Amino acid sequence: MPDLLVYKRSDGVALLTLNRPESLNSLGGDLTRLLSEALLDCETDADVRCIAITGEGRAFCAGGDVRNMQRRNEGKTTDASRDSVVGNLEYQVIDLRRRQAEISLKIHTMPKPVVALVNGHAVGAGFSIALACDVRIAGVSARFGTAFRNVGLSGDYGGTYFLPRLVGRSKARELYFSAEVLDAQRALELGIVSRVVEQDALLPEGLAYCTKLATGPTGSLGRMKANLNFAETHSLQESLDHEALLQRISGLSNDSREAVLAFNEKRSPVFKGQ
Repeated sequence: MPDLLVYKRSDGVALLTLNRPESLNSLGGDLTRLLSEALLDCETDADVRCIAITGEGRAFCAGGDVRNMQRRNEGKTTDASRDSVVGNLEYQVIDLRRRQAEISLKIHTMPKPVVALVNGHAVGAGFSIALACDVRIAGVSARFGTAFRNVGLSGDYGGTYFLPRLVGRSKARELYFSAEVLDAQRALELGIVSRVVEQDALLPEGLAYCTKLATGPTGSLGRMKANLNFAETHSLQESLDHEALLQRISGLSNDSREAVLAFNEKRSPVFKGQ
């Protein structure tokens, strides 16, 4: 079985399932490559209007593969040109930056909603990837933690960017420094997840929510996402200017025209994401 399962549903939802259950879906094997390829494919596929990410088995994603970390620490590389300390470090930095951009940055910036359906442990980089998603829905068995301190690392995949924006600066520092593991209810209280559902209801309820997004005016939802991302790092005046541009673009869309027509005809609009 491949390390990632991709199921493009007829309702416009693409379900991406991390599929390394024997290692709690850690980011080893072919998983990061397949996930980055699937995200790019979903972004460019007009029939995909919402992406859901979940994990197979007991975990959402346990973060980095510790076995790979051991090989790194022992200096085992397959390329003689990277045998020097500097050459190996340079390669590792470039490689990690690329993978972070292809996964966390892609999730955060693609003009389509991305929903994490967190079925179990989301720790380390797995927690960061869940945080990169627009919405997180958790099963009651979900657990969340930064975990990096436990392996002597500082963090990657954007967690230090996303977590403070959800829980505040002080709480984010506490969670990073302590590696405290949060249960689903505590994650809900802190605003990390949007809702908690019974474990056997996670997929049906989560996918039903994704279907609502996929059958909405998804072009405008993408522009909403762009506005929200822009406002995180710009002034009010700059955000107002950005909103004005995207609002007028949205007003010219087929979905907006359909919504106005449906309102006047007293019926529900049929959005096509255009």
